[in-house]
Amino acid sequence: MADGHAKPQHDYHLVDPSPWPLVGALSALVLAIGAISWMKGMPIFGNKVGAYVFFAGLIGVLFTMFSWWSDVINEAEVKGDHTPVVRLHHRYGMILFIVSEVMFFVAWFWAFFNSSLFPADIAQQARTALFEGVWPPKGIEVLSPWKLPLLNTLILLTSGATLTWGHHGLLHGDRDQLKKGLIATIALGALFTAIQAWEYVHAPFAFKFDPAHPAATNYGSTFFMATGFHGFHVIIGTLFLAVCLIRTLKGHFKPDQHLGLEFAAWYWHFVDVVWLFLFSAIYVWGNWGGMVE
Repeated sequence: MADGHAKPQHDYHLVDPSPWPLVGALSALVLAIGAISWMKGMPIFGNKVGAYVFFAGLIGVLFTMFSWWSDVINEAEVKGDHTPVVRLHHRYGMILFIVSEVMFFVAWFWAFFNSSLFPADIAQQARTALFEGVWPPKGIEVLSPWKLPLLNTLILLTSGATLTWGHHGLLHGDRDQLKKGLIATIALGALFTAIQAWEYVHAPFAFKFDPAHPAATNYGSTFFMATGFHGFHVIIGTLFLAVCLIRTLKGHFKPDQHLGLEFAAWYWHFVDVVWLFLFSAIYVWGNWGGMVE
């Protein structure tokens, strides 16, 4: 009788039973319930208890992410389950994930262009009255794109170059170049986040509703949601690269097999491209009418 635990004689990876999908789903449910209770003061928990529930769920989600990805790394580095066929399908999955992220940002661009291109819409009289037919709405002081936004653009473009430089080092067997490239990219990503945080704190408009100037609410929401979610993606990408740096220091990644690094690079370049669209559309073109120095 054949051994039931023998390694399958094919190129596909049959995943072992794992608790992490169930644990992750339950943790996400706890996180969502806590977040809603924290923000809305649900009768079940209330604001204070809701905050504790939220952070308990967040810890569960982070623990699931760490454990699940550790299993994936173990499958690749120790068990050798990532055959060429499996790596190809992983690439398909990452491509589809990035496409879904593109669609996510399309929604924010749609909201922005829907308001900025049609501030006076005969079919939406409330919008015409709110924006008075112009964009940015009258009375809103917008950010100049040629100061901090331009600096952040240069930082992100430079970070893409340092990451590509480090990646090429690995392809040619130079792990020291990879380490330097990752360190430089992580530092530039952190600098981008710090500058954007400073910009948010000193922005002349807010995200919250202003009853005295309701048009500012629409402008602020489209601005902060689009640029804020991009900033969140920069933070995720920076953490992604930090994990790659740790793995590099541990001796992971080979010139012919480094999916984790490759996916981190794809994600980072996607973040760069989205920022170029944000800078061109929201900071430069969309702010032209209300820009001040």
